[in-house]
Amino acid sequence: MSDRSFITWPFFEPRHGELLDRLDAWAQAKVARLVDHHDIDGSCRKFVAALGEAGFLDIAAPPADQGFDLRSLCLARERLAYHAGLADFAFAMQGLGTGPISLFGTMQQKADYLPPVAAGKRIAAFAISEAEAGSDVAAMTTTARADGNDAYIIDGEKTWISNGGIADHYMVFARTGEAPGAKGISAFIVDADTPGLEIAERLDVIAPHPLARIRFENCRVPVSSRIGEAGGGFRVAMGTLDVFRASVGAAALGMARRALDEALGRATGRHLFGAPMSNLPLTQAALAEMALDVDAAALLVYRAAWTRDQGAPRVTREASMAKLHATESAQTVIDKAVQIFGGLGVTSGVKVEELYREVRALRIYEGASEVQKLVIARETLKAAGGG
Repeated sequence: MSDRSFITWPFFEPRHGELLDRLDAWAQAKVARLVDHHDIDGSCRKFVAALGEAGFLDIAAPPADQGFDLRSLCLARERLAYHAGLADFAFAMQGLGTGPISLFGTMQQKADYLPPVAAGKRIAAFAISEAEAGSDVAAMTTTARADGNDAYIIDGEKTWISNGGIADHYMVFARTGEAPGAKGISAFIVDADTPGLEIAERLDVIAPHPLARIRFENCRVPVSSRIGEAGGGFRVAMGTLDVFRASVGAAALGMARRALDEALGRATGRHLFGAPMSNLPLTQAALAEMALDVDAAALLVYRAAWTRDQGAPRVTREASMAKLHATESAQTVIDKAVQIFGGLGVTSGVKVEELYREVRALRIYEGASEVQKLVIARETLKAAGGG
């Protein structure tokens, strides 16, 4: 089991230690029975239902009168990712797919969508990326044109949409044209059964999860489905990512911790040249580097979470640092674990091989590493009075 001493750091309160205990106990009892690599859609549905039944989805989709506890959100993603990437995926998407409602929605929107999502009875998705508008959100071409005073007509395509094909609703961002670029985008809740919304293609990736390209053709939604003001969608998207970006770092941290534990078990349990592999200086150097990367990532992730929980209106710089370092270092930690395992490390079904595939996407989604560097530079220049 992973080192849990970090929970004594001053970022945390006793309730966070209790949450960590509950998450580990739940995961040890449930995860192995819920994962079916031959039925990814079914596994995700089961995880959502089980997480809701256990009460954990209240963290990802908090009641309207509470708001996010980012430390709890990050702890949940870290521990779930430690045990199973699909468990973290199912949990995280319930949060990201309702984050705009939690942060910017009306009381009616919150009442309609948050309780069933938190109960695990409704599956959420976040649809912002397009084939030519991933990192550059302002380049999106999906449109939503006014249809009288009471509706919008959405046309266009979104791609790489997690939970695509199994979601009950999609948080859709489309160009409404109030101004050029990012200032002319609005956000909408679109139920999966809305006429004109179709799953154009299911997508296969190296770490399988429900993923799809989605098409909108004459898809009519009421004005009441819009989140926030017309033209305010970019603010909604960035405000949501400001919360969830640090949690991506937490998921990467969980995977890195698991890789370190697997490597420690392998290095101490395998004998080479008449002694434990852990006696070899190069193995010790690799383990030291892995432990350092894990702790540095944890400090950045929980600094960002603590800062927001203390009332900071934005944690753009802190969250970008957490995501960038945690995801990049997790890739390095997992690669070292594979190397310690040798040929076994690239064998299908071995945990470090699974981690090697799962961690790669985290350096891309919710802002690729290159974008995080731009964000950090911009915020650093701003703080220095140079931007």
